[in-house]
Amino acid sequence: MTSPAAEFIDRTLQAEASEWRADADAERIGGGLRFYGASVGAIRGTVRDAGRRHPDMTHDEITALAAELWSQPVFERRLAAIVLLQRHARMLRGSDLTRVEQFLRDARVAELVDPLTTDVVRPLLAGLGGVEATRAQQVVARWAVDPDPRLRRAASLL
Repeated sequence: MTSPAAEFIDRTLQAEASEWRADADAERIGGGLRFYGASVGAIRGTVRDAGRRHPDMTHDEITALAAELWSQPVFERRLAAIVLLQRHARMLRGSDLTRVEQFLRDARVAELVDPLTTDVVRPLLAGLGGVEATRAQQVVARWAVDPDPRLRRAASLL
């Protein structure tokens, strides 16, 4: 079942698509992802418009929407999930690192790992305090020695 917000975002990204851009991005980025061919500006604008349509989303709704967008191996959907989390970084909690870790493991390309790390994880960590901050730092320390190169890359960017 698709949420109305995810349906709006996906439909809008496809409407903003360019076959030429999709082919160029697939060649440049690759990673076994599909590409609609929507620009970064279109992705940011679409997420902003989705927020206007659904202004009272809770923490759980935002993280569920991000997971729903991420569930398809489409670059623009995944970048939209990152933009969504970035826009709501103040709402994120230390426990959200579990979901973000799964996104990192499944990111496939640095073009998703890097913004997820710098625009979502970094502000999330900065907003934590006390025991929650200590636990989060332990997670990041574990990433630094994980066999998955995407997690090691994420840890190195923090």
